[in-house]
Amino acid sequence: MKYQVVVFGVKDTSENIVSFIQEHICPVDLVITVSPEVTKRNQISGYKGLAGLTQKYGIPVHEADSYFLTDEKTRRFLEENQFDIGISMGWQRLIPPSVLNRFRFGVYGFHGSCGYLPFGRGRSPLNWSVILGDTRFNLNLFRYDEKADSPNVFAAEMFSITPYDDIRTAQYKNMICSKRLIRKLLEAYRSGHIEIKTASRDFDSWYEKRTAADGRLDFHNRTRELYNLIRGVTAPFPGAFAFAGDMRVVIWEAVPFDEMLDFSEYKPGEIVDVFDGRPIVRTVDGSLLIRRYESERELKAGDILE
Repeated sequence: MKYQVVVFGVKDTSENIVSFIQEHICPVDLVITVSPEVTKRNQISGYKGLAGLTQKYGIPVHEADSYFLTDEKTRRFLEENQFDIGISMGWQRLIPPSVLNRFRFGVYGFHGSCGYLPFGRGRSPLNWSVILGDTRFNLNLFRYDEKADSPNVFAAEMFSITPYDDIRTAQYKNMICSKRLIRKLLEAYRSGHIEIKTASRDFDSWYEKRTAADGRLDFHNRTRELYNLIRGVTAPFPGAFAFAGDMRVVIWEAVPFDEMLDFSEYKPGEIVDVFDGRPIVRTVDGSLLIRRYESERELKAGDILE
């Protein structure tokens, strides 16, 4: 069987893109995702099963038994069928050449940073951009090869990351740009010619893999670093956290509170006061207002977050 437009994905953002293509551009002929069992072996933030797309749109969904698409079921499926073009959204692993070579027009995915590919290769680029305090994100739609995030750029769009964004609102902006780029790509596909730019004068740099443990807050850091980490790993990611004694405290939302009030009698990480259930915690250079958190009990003045 021949599948023309194929989407690879494992997240709610993947489902959003499938719906966009199906409802506004052209039929999606196939969705490739992973079986729920694979999520037990792989940390997939924001994972969402996509099997429901068959009932909603009648789109066949292939559930691979390996996130790297190396399982026997998937290998046979790819060998026995033909494919035109693939679009990857939310797929956080390299797609092997044995899969890429099965697509006549190639497989395309997204990657970005504050700069231009190959600057900013690697894992969790949007999270890193928020955490590092970057103020812009250059989103590339590029053709996959055997390497990670190669500068085989079809097109790019840029958006701002404001001090008011967290990772979820940055994802909204990312999705808006992604949809614009996908529309351009599928128009080029229908014309039979997809032009790729491979020339780049930039240099390699890499974002390291992030895990849930990387969300631990260190109150020896400055307010802006704490704030950026909290907003960079909030839902749908695991969240920033600290400990009040033995109690784990997950901080989902916080904002800089004040940098002039004299809190020198408190140590960094100490809760100064609580108003309307919202703790104020001292930082090295000011304070944070915790707007939303999760813990076994409510935080109180005098608690120390470490």
